[in-house]
Amino acid sequence: MATSAGVFSDDIAIDLGTANTLVHVAGRGIIIDEPSVVAVRLRNGTREVLEVGAKAKLMLGRTPDSIETIRPMRDGVIADFIATEAMLRQFIRRARSSLGLRKPRILICVPAGATPVERRAVYETAVAAGGRKVWLIEEPVAAALGADLPIDEPSGQMVVDVGGGTTDIAVLSLGGVIQARSLRVAGNAMDEAIIRFIRRNHQLLVGESAAEKIKIEAGTASALPNGRQADIHIRGRDLRQGRQKSIVLGPHDIADALDDPIDQMAEFIQRALEDLPPDVSTDICERGIHLTGGGALLHRLDYELGRRTGVPFLVVDAPLQCVVRGTARVLASIKEREHLLINP
Repeated sequence: MATSAGVFSDDIAIDLGTANTLVHVAGRGIIIDEPSVVAVRLRNGTREVLEVGAKAKLMLGRTPDSIETIRPMRDGVIADFIATEAMLRQFIRRARSSLGLRKPRILICVPAGATPVERRAVYETAVAAGGRKVWLIEEPVAAALGADLPIDEPSGQMVVDVGGGTTDIAVLSLGGVIQARSLRVAGNAMDEAIIRFIRRNHQLLVGESAAEKIKIEAGTASALPNGRQADIHIRGRDLRQGRQKSIVLGPHDIADALDDPIDQMAEFIQRALEDLPPDVSTDICERGIHLTGGGALLHRLDYELGRRTGVPFLVVDAPLQCVVRGTARVLASIKEREHLLINP
């Protein structure tokens, strides 16, 4: 039975991300926020799912040959259909633990630049994982709603959602979408840039998990004198001698490492602004651009993007949760926001 207009107790909003998946259940809030990782055991040519989410991520880089850890999402879209379905199925099962046998209605996000084939893959995977009714929405559109932007007003609002696999832009006005696009450079590209920098400058090999830790603990987009001063000690394998070696990186090192992906993001945003109607572009330049997603937490990213584009940036509250919060709001008023949905 509906708890309010258009809201059912078994409605599930899902932010299916490259790095993390968040699940929101109507009336209960966000109940799952875990890495998008699946651990499988290879047995007689078939794959048996062992763990998903946080437990699976702990196994990354530490498994015997018989166990494989998979990131089933790449650049915001499905790279491994079977692993994605297994992960979604388990997350939905957890969300439905108190819902009985009734299958949920699901609204799930895709990158703004996802192709029709990629959208269909997400839709069919959600249906196969147990959705009674499945809809899709573009991630930055959901992020704008989750960030409480006044999208129904007659003024342009731009949100830049920096996730794990994609940086997504949406521009909205009068309740509709003026522009939505994706760049497949985001958090994972930053991790890869750190790995390349350490390998090139220090002949040291570090893994993805270590690079992500460096980005979170000592990462900065701009090493200014009054900025972040945290040094970080890194251990890895010396590529020349094959033994373990330690180095110390400072903020300027990380800023240098991240220069290229941040530059690509700034150019992407600049092109999006240039393609807008003049009045909308003026609105955005006056009001600023809102940053959401996990990448928004990178120290001084707002400052650096603003310096490179000439437009002020604002990091919203709880940027990691904006997409799933906005998705839940659309699901709660599905009839009124139906025009924001996209075809699978």
